[in-house]
Amino acid sequence: MMFNIQKSVCLLMVMLTFSFSSTAQNSEKAKNLLDQVSLKIRSYDNIVLDFKYTVANPDTNLYQESKGNVALKGDQYVLNIMGITRIYDGSKVYNIVPEDEEISISTFDDQNSDELTPAKMFSFFNVGYKYIWDISQNIKGRKIQYIKLKPLDKNNGTKEVLIGIDLQTKHIYNLLKIDKDGTKTTFTINSFKTNQPLSKNHFTFTESKYPNYYINRLD
Repeated sequence: MMFNIQKSVCLLMVMLTFSFSSTAQNSEKAKNLLDQVSLKIRSYDNIVLDFKYTVANPDTNLYQESKGNVALKGDQYVLNIMGITRIYDGSKVYNIVPEDEEISISTFDDQNSDELTPAKMFSFFNVGYKYIWDISQNIKGRKIQYIKLKPLDKNNGTKEVLIGIDLQTKHIYNLLKIDKDGTKTTFTINSFKTNQPLSKNHFTFTESKYPNYYINRLD
């Protein structure tokens, strides 16, 4: 009887050790793939994306869908979505609203803000998360591998994030963020172009282009 108990305990220990080792390996494999994504992104001079963006929460009858595009170079970006243009030149943020003929200008500390800016979409996952190797899917002939992120900070309002990565290109295909309140935010990249012939002033705000706009300088 004692032999059987000892045998069972040993078997359980082996299973737990194998499970821990497998989990650690999968976590390392997931982090390695994300590192490859970051390295690939940094190799480009600029990136131009067309995307679809949805926010949904059945409990609050929330559903919003929009399309947009963004050009990125380093931390700089020009984002167009929902009729609004947002320019970040590396120092200040310019929100241009043609419908209201209004522009707001503010200083933005991109390093210290928790806001998920277009540039941070390709790097936010580097710290503060537990990495899990998740499912893979074939989407339109592309093999998409999903990495699940679990925030290490229990006070984080995000429950988990799923990042879909094209294994051939090492580009992000989509991103799904699930908040603890049930809100799901999905970002799907429809077009991914790199090293485009952008003008040297592409990420520069030119006030003279908006002669009749009210300019609100917030700082």
